[in-house]
Amino acid sequence: MCQQFPKGIPKYQENTTYIIKDMKNILVVGAGGQIGSELVPYLRNIYGDSHVVAADLNCAPCMKLGENGPLENLDALDGKQYAEIVKKYKIDAIFNLVALLSATGEKNPQLAWKINMGALMNSLEIARENGAALFTPSSIGAFGNNTPHDGTPQDTIMHPSTIYGVCKVTGELLGDYYHQRFGVDARSVRFPGIISNETLPGGGTTDYAVEVYYAAVKGEQFTCPLPEGTYLDMMYMPDALKACVQLMEADPSKLKHRNSFNISAMSFEPSQILAAIQKRMPEFKMVYNVDPIKKAIAESWPNYMDDTCARNEWGWNPTWNLETMTDDMLKVIADKHAKGLLK
Repeated sequence: MCQQFPKGIPKYQENTTYIIKDMKNILVVGAGGQIGSELVPYLRNIYGDSHVVAADLNCAPCMKLGENGPLENLDALDGKQYAEIVKKYKIDAIFNLVALLSATGEKNPQLAWKINMGALMNSLEIARENGAALFTPSSIGAFGNNTPHDGTPQDTIMHPSTIYGVCKVTGELLGDYYHQRFGVDARSVRFPGIISNETLPGGGTTDYAVEVYYAAVKGEQFTCPLPEGTYLDMMYMPDALKACVQLMEADPSKLKHRNSFNISAMSFEPSQILAAIQKRMPEFKMVYNVDPIKKAIAESWPNYMDDTCARNEWGWNPTWNLETMTDDMLKVIADKHAKGLLK
Protein backbone atom coordinates (compact mmCIF):
# COMPACT_ATOMS: atom_id res chain seq x y z
CA MET A 1 0.00 0.00 0.00
CA CYS A 2 1.31 3.46 -0.94
CA GLN A 3 0.87 5.74 2.04
CA GLN A 4 1.99 9.35 2.00
CA PHE A 5 4.57 10.25 4.63
CA PRO A 6 3.30 12.29 7.61
CA LYS A 7 2.96 16.05 7.16
CA GLY A 8 3.14 17.17 10.77
CA ILE A 9 6.55 18.87 10.52
CA PRO A 10 6.38 22.69 10.48
CA LYS A 11 7.66 24.28 7.28
CA TYR A 12 10.35 26.93 7.20
CA GLN A 13 8.02 29.06 5.04
CA GLU A 14 4.30 28.48 5.29
CA ASN A 15 3.59 29.06 1.60
CA THR A 16 6.55 27.18 0.12
CA THR A 17 5.76 25.39 -3.12
CA TYR A 18 7.89 22.45 -4.10
CA ILE A 19 8.55 22.60 -7.82
CA ILE A 20 11.79 21.11 -9.11
CA LYS A 21 13.81 23.40 -11.35
CA ASP A 22 14.79 22.20 -14.78
CA MET A 23 18.14 20.51 -14.32
CA LYS A 24 20.51 22.86 -16.15
CA ASN A 25 23.76 22.57 -14.20
CA ILE A 26 24.35 19.29 -12.41
CA LEU A 27 27.00 18.23 -9.90
CA VAL A 28 27.77 14.54 -9.36
CA VAL A 29 29.65 14.05 -6.08
CA GLY A 30 31.41 10.71 -5.77
CA ALA A 31 31.70 10.57 -9.55
CA GLY A 32 34.50 8.00 -9.52
CA GLY A 33 32.41 5.27 -7.90
CA GLN A 34 30.47 2.43 -9.49
CA ILE A 35 27.34 4.47 -10.20
CA GLY A 36 28.96 7.88 -10.66
CA SER A 37 31.43 6.78 -13.31
CA GLU A 38 28.50 5.80 -15.54
CA LEU A 39 25.99 8.39 -14.39
CA VAL A 40 28.21 11.32 -15.44
CA PRO A 41 28.42 10.36 -19.15
CA TYR A 42 24.74 9.36 -19.08
CA LEU A 43 23.75 12.81 -17.78
CA ARG A 44 26.11 14.58 -20.18
CA ASN A 45 24.51 12.80 -23.09
CA ILE A 46 21.14 14.24 -22.00
CA TYR A 47 22.00 17.72 -20.66
CA GLY A 48 25.29 18.52 -22.43
CA ASP A 49 28.92 17.93 -21.46
CA SER A 50 29.56 21.38 -20.00
CA HIS A 51 26.44 21.23 -17.80
CA VAL A 52 27.44 18.15 -15.78
CA VAL A 53 30.31 18.56 -13.31
CA ALA A 54 32.04 15.43 -12.02
CA ALA A 55 33.63 15.64 -8.57
CA ASP A 56 35.50 13.09 -6.49
CA LEU A 57 37.94 12.95 -3.59
CA ASN A 58 40.54 11.36 -5.87
CA CYS A 59 40.30 12.41 -9.50
CA ALA A 60 43.22 10.24 -10.65
CA PRO A 61 41.15 7.06 -11.28
CA CYS A 62 38.42 9.03 -13.08
CA MET A 63 40.47 11.39 -15.24
CA LYS A 64 38.52 10.15 -18.26
CA LEU A 65 35.50 12.08 -16.93
CA GLY A 66 37.50 15.27 -17.40
CA GLU A 67 37.97 14.72 -21.13
CA ASN A 68 34.46 15.80 -22.11
CA GLY A 69 33.35 18.03 -19.25
CA PRO A 70 34.30 19.67 -15.95
CA LEU A 71 36.08 17.56 -13.32
CA GLU A 72 36.76 18.82 -9.80
CA ASN A 73 38.73 17.36 -6.92
CA LEU A 74 36.34 17.49 -3.95
CA ASP A 75 36.27 16.18 -0.41
CA ALA A 76 32.52 16.08 0.26
CA LEU A 77 33.24 16.45 3.98
CA ASP A 78 34.72 19.90 3.29
CA GLY A 79 31.56 22.02 3.26
CA LYS A 80 33.37 25.22 2.26
CA GLN A 81 35.00 23.67 -0.80
CA TYR A 82 31.75 21.87 -1.70
CA ALA A 83 29.75 25.13 -1.56
CA GLU A 84 32.35 26.96 -3.66
CA ILE A 85 32.02 24.41 -6.47
CA VAL A 86 28.22 24.65 -6.37
CA LYS A 87 28.42 28.44 -6.68
CA LYS A 88 31.19 28.36 -9.31
CA TYR A 89 29.10 26.29 -11.73
CA LYS A 90 25.68 27.68 -10.68
CA ILE A 91 24.56 24.15 -9.79
CA ASP A 92 20.80 23.55 -9.51
CA ALA A 93 20.82 19.75 -9.07
CA ILE A 94 23.19 17.64 -6.96
CA PHE A 95 23.62 13.87 -7.14
CA ASN A 96 25.32 12.84 -3.88
CA LEU A 97 26.74 9.36 -4.40
CA VAL A 98 29.34 9.38 -1.63
CA ALA A 99 29.14 6.26 0.55
CA LEU A 100 31.18 3.59 2.27
CA LEU A 101 29.36 0.37 1.35
CA SER A 102 27.90 -2.38 3.54
CA ALA A 103 30.66 -4.95 3.97
CA THR A 104 33.41 -2.32 4.10
CA GLY A 105 31.40 -0.24 6.57
CA GLU A 106 31.19 -3.14 9.04
CA LYS A 107 34.98 -3.15 9.25
CA ASN A 108 35.01 0.48 10.38
CA PRO A 109 31.55 1.69 11.51
CA GLN A 110 32.82 5.03 12.81
CA LEU A 111 34.43 5.89 9.49
CA ALA A 112 31.30 4.78 7.61
CA TRP A 113 29.14 7.12 9.70
CA LYS A 114 31.59 10.00 9.31
CA ILE A 115 31.76 9.69 5.51
CA ASN A 116 28.17 8.74 4.72
CA MET A 117 26.46 11.21 7.03
CA GLY A 118 29.03 13.97 6.64
CA ALA A 119 28.63 14.02 2.88
CA LEU A 120 24.84 13.88 3.18
CA MET A 121 24.54 16.72 5.70
CA ASN A 122 26.80 18.94 3.60
CA SER A 123 24.74 18.07 0.51
CA LEU A 124 21.45 18.90 2.23
CA GLU A 125 22.72 22.18 3.67
CA ILE A 126 24.32 23.29 0.41
CA ALA A 127 21.17 22.34 -1.52
CA ARG A 128 19.13 24.39 0.96
CA GLU A 129 21.42 27.41 0.75
CA ASN A 130 21.59 27.38 -3.05
CA GLY A 131 18.05 26.32 -3.96
CA ALA A 132 19.32 23.11 -5.58
CA ALA A 133 17.51 19.80 -5.95
CA LEU A 134 19.20 16.78 -4.36
CA PHE A 135 19.33 13.09 -5.22
CA THR A 136 20.91 10.74 -2.66
CA PRO A 137 20.44 7.00 -3.16
CA SER A 138 19.20 4.78 -0.40
CA SER A 139 19.44 0.99 -0.53
CA ILE A 140 17.92 -2.38 0.28
CA GLY A 141 20.40 -2.14 3.16
CA ALA A 142 17.92 0.17 4.90
CA PHE A 143 15.80 -2.89 5.77
CA GLY A 144 16.47 -5.45 8.49
CA ASN A 145 15.67 -8.93 9.76
CA ASN A 146 12.18 -8.02 10.98
CA THR A 147 11.13 -6.47 7.66
CA PRO A 148 8.91 -8.64 5.41
CA HIS A 149 11.41 -10.21 3.00
CA ASP A 150 9.03 -11.16 0.18
CA GLY A 151 7.37 -8.23 -1.56
CA THR A 152 8.88 -5.79 0.95
CA PRO A 153 6.38 -2.92 1.20
CA GLN A 154 7.20 0.70 0.45
CA ASP A 155 6.27 1.71 4.01
CA THR A 156 7.36 -0.90 6.54
CA ILE A 157 9.57 -1.65 9.55
CA MET A 158 13.14 -0.49 9.00
CA HIS A 159 15.61 -1.76 11.61
CA PRO A 160 18.85 -2.43 9.69
CA SER A 161 21.63 -4.51 11.21
CA THR A 162 24.55 -2.67 9.55
CA ILE A 163 25.99 0.82 9.98
CA TYR A 164 25.48 1.25 6.22
CA GLY A 165 21.77 0.58 6.68
CA VAL A 166 21.57 2.87 9.70
CA CYS A 167 23.07 5.64 7.57
CA LYS A 168 20.56 4.98 4.79
CA VAL A 169 17.52 5.09 7.09
CA THR A 170 18.85 8.27 8.69
CA GLY A 171 19.40 9.73 5.24
CA GLU A 172 15.83 9.00 4.19
CA LEU A 173 14.48 10.71 7.29
CA LEU A 174 16.74 13.72 6.80
CA GLY A 175 15.74 14.03 3.16
CA ASP A 176 12.05 14.17 4.09
CA TYR A 177 12.80 16.55 6.97
CA TYR A 178 14.71 18.99 4.76
CA HIS A 179 11.93 18.82 2.18
CA GLN A 180 9.14 19.58 4.62
CA ARG A 181 11.06 21.96 6.89
CA PHE A 182 13.08 23.94 4.33
CA GLY A 183 11.54 23.11 0.95
CA VAL A 184 14.60 21.25 -0.36
CA ASP A 185 13.61 19.15 -3.36
CA ALA A 186 15.21 15.96 -2.03
CA ARG A 187 14.46 12.68 -3.81
CA SER A 188 15.78 9.14 -3.47
CA VAL A 189 15.42 5.51 -4.51
CA ARG A 190 16.27 2.35 -2.58
CA PHE A 191 18.67 0.70 -4.97
CA PRO A 192 19.00 -3.08 -4.99
CA GLY A 193 22.38 -4.60 -5.86
CA ILE A 194 23.77 -2.81 -8.93
CA ILE A 195 25.44 -4.90 -11.65
CA SER A 196 27.78 -3.13 -14.06
CA ASN A 197 30.26 -4.07 -16.79
CA GLU A 198 32.20 -0.79 -16.45
CA THR A 199 33.40 -0.12 -12.92
CA LEU A 200 33.94 -2.86 -10.38
CA PRO A 201 32.06 -2.39 -7.08
CA GLY A 202 33.92 -1.80 -3.86
CA GLY A 203 32.93 -3.51 -0.64
CA GLY A 204 29.26 -4.33 -1.16
CA THR A 205 27.41 -7.50 -0.19
CA THR A 206 25.98 -7.93 -3.69
CA ASP A 207 29.40 -7.59 -5.41
CA TYR A 208 29.48 -11.31 -6.24
CA ALA A 209 26.87 -10.75 -8.96
CA VAL A 210 29.38 -8.59 -10.83
CA GLU A 211 32.55 -10.52 -10.06
CA VAL A 212 31.08 -13.82 -11.26
CA TYR A 213 30.82 -12.54 -14.85
CA TYR A 214 34.45 -11.42 -14.88
CA ALA A 215 35.58 -14.83 -13.61
CA ALA A 216 33.55 -16.56 -16.32
CA VAL A 217 35.07 -14.49 -19.12
CA LYS A 218 38.60 -15.01 -17.76
CA GLY A 219 38.02 -18.77 -17.66
CA GLU A 220 38.41 -18.88 -13.88
CA GLN A 221 36.43 -20.83 -11.32
CA PHE A 222 34.41 -18.45 -9.16
CA THR A 223 34.18 -18.69 -5.39
CA CYS A 224 30.83 -17.36 -4.20
CA PRO A 225 30.76 -15.73 -0.75
CA LEU A 226 26.99 -16.18 -0.31
CA PRO A 227 25.27 -19.53 0.17
CA GLU A 228 23.02 -21.07 -2.45
CA GLY A 229 19.42 -19.98 -2.00
CA THR A 230 20.25 -16.42 -0.91
CA TYR A 231 17.83 -14.33 -2.94
CA LEU A 232 18.55 -10.62 -3.38
CA ASP A 233 17.03 -7.83 -5.43
CA MET A 234 19.33 -6.81 -8.29
CA MET A 235 19.39 -4.26 -11.09
CA TYR A 236 21.46 -3.76 -14.25
CA MET A 237 23.22 -0.40 -14.39
CA PRO A 238 21.31 0.98 -17.42
CA ASP A 239 18.08 0.67 -15.42
CA ALA A 240 19.71 2.30 -12.38
CA LEU A 241 20.80 5.30 -14.45
CA LYS A 242 17.36 5.60 -15.99
CA ALA A 243 15.78 5.58 -12.53
CA CYS A 244 17.97 8.47 -11.32
CA VAL A 245 16.93 10.76 -14.15
CA GLN A 246 13.34 9.60 -14.33
CA LEU A 247 12.73 10.35 -10.66
CA MET A 248 14.47 13.73 -10.76
CA GLU A 249 12.42 14.76 -13.78
CA ALA A 250 9.14 13.53 -12.29
CA ASP A 251 6.26 15.92 -11.60
CA PRO A 252 6.56 16.76 -7.88
CA SER A 253 2.80 17.06 -7.50
CA LYS A 254 2.52 13.31 -8.14
CA LEU A 255 5.11 12.28 -5.55
CA LYS A 256 3.44 11.02 -2.39
CA HIS A 257 6.85 9.70 -1.32
CA ARG A 258 10.28 11.19 -1.81
CA ASN A 259 12.83 9.52 0.42
CA SER A 260 12.87 6.80 -0.56
CA PHE A 261 11.19 4.73 -3.31
CA ASN A 262 11.51 0.96 -3.58
CA ILE A 263 12.65 0.06 -7.09
CA SER A 264 13.23 -3.44 -8.36
CA ALA A 265 14.14 -5.18 -11.61
CA MET A 266 15.04 -8.82 -10.86
CA SER A 267 15.64 -11.16 -7.94
CA PHE A 268 17.86 -14.23 -8.04
CA GLU A 269 20.13 -16.42 -5.92
CA PRO A 270 23.67 -17.61 -6.77
CA SER A 271 22.72 -20.90 -8.44
CA GLN A 272 20.41 -19.02 -10.82
CA ILE A 273 23.10 -16.64 -12.02
CA LEU A 274 25.38 -19.68 -12.37
CA ALA A 275 22.76 -21.42 -14.53
CA ALA A 276 22.35 -18.30 -16.69
CA ILE A 277 26.10 -18.16 -17.36
CA GLN A 278 26.42 -21.91 -17.93
CA LYS A 279 23.69 -21.68 -20.57
CA ARG A 280 26.17 -19.63 -22.57
CA MET A 281 29.44 -21.02 -21.16
CA PRO A 282 28.81 -24.67 -20.11
CA GLU A 283 32.36 -25.12 -18.86
CA PHE A 284 32.05 -22.42 -16.19
CA LYS A 285 32.35 -23.61 -12.58
CA MET A 286 31.40 -22.03 -9.27
CA VAL A 287 32.06 -23.17 -5.71
CA TYR A 288 30.93 -21.76 -2.36
CA ASN A 289 33.06 -20.38 0.45
CA VAL A 290 30.59 -18.47 2.58
CA ASP A 291 31.65 -15.18 4.13
CA PRO A 292 29.74 -15.08 7.46
CA ILE A 293 29.54 -11.28 7.52
CA LYS A 294 28.18 -11.02 4.00
CA LYS A 295 25.82 -13.93 4.64
CA ALA A 296 24.36 -12.25 7.73
CA ILE A 297 23.96 -8.95 5.90
CA ALA A 298 22.31 -10.58 2.86
CA GLU A 299 19.88 -12.55 5.02
CA SER A 300 18.71 -9.33 6.67
CA TRP A 301 17.79 -7.78 3.30
CA PRO A 302 14.68 -8.31 1.15
CA ASN A 303 14.38 -11.21 -1.26
CA TYR A 304 12.47 -8.79 -3.49
CA MET A 305 10.79 -5.43 -2.97
CA ASP A 306 7.33 -4.21 -3.94
CA ASP A 307 7.96 -1.19 -6.19
CA THR A 308 4.30 -0.37 -6.91
CA CYS A 309 4.62 3.16 -5.53
CA ALA A 310 7.48 4.05 -7.87
CA ARG A 311 5.53 2.64 -10.82
CA ASN A 312 2.39 4.58 -9.88
CA GLU A 313 3.95 7.89 -8.81
CA TRP A 314 6.60 8.41 -11.50
CA GLY A 315 6.25 5.64 -14.04
CA TRP A 316 9.12 3.36 -13.01
CA ASN A 317 9.43 0.37 -15.36
CA PRO A 318 12.70 -1.65 -15.61
CA THR A 319 13.96 -2.91 -18.97
CA TRP A 320 16.50 -5.62 -18.12
CA ASN A 321 16.14 -9.12 -16.63
CA LEU A 322 18.65 -11.83 -15.72
CA GLU A 323 18.74 -13.37 -19.22
CA THR A 324 19.15 -10.15 -21.21
CA MET A 325 21.62 -8.78 -18.67
CA THR A 326 23.74 -11.95 -18.83
CA ASP A 327 23.97 -11.71 -22.62
CA ASP A 328 25.11 -8.10 -22.42
CA MET A 329 27.51 -8.55 -19.48
CA LEU A 330 29.33 -11.45 -21.09
CA LYS A 331 29.58 -9.70 -24.46
CA VAL A 332 30.95 -6.42 -23.09
CA ILE A 333 33.40 -8.07 -20.68
CA ALA A 334 34.58 -10.48 -23.39
CA ASP A 335 35.28 -7.53 -25.71
CA LYS A 336 37.37 -5.90 -22.96
CA HIS A 337 39.19 -9.15 -22.32
CA ALA A 338 40.05 -9.51 -26.02
CA LYS A 339 41.54 -6.00 -25.96
CA GLY A 340 43.59 -6.77 -22.86
CA LEU A 341 41.65 -4.32 -20.70
CA LEU A 342 40.86 -6.67 -17.80
CA LYS A 343 43.20 -6.93 -14.83
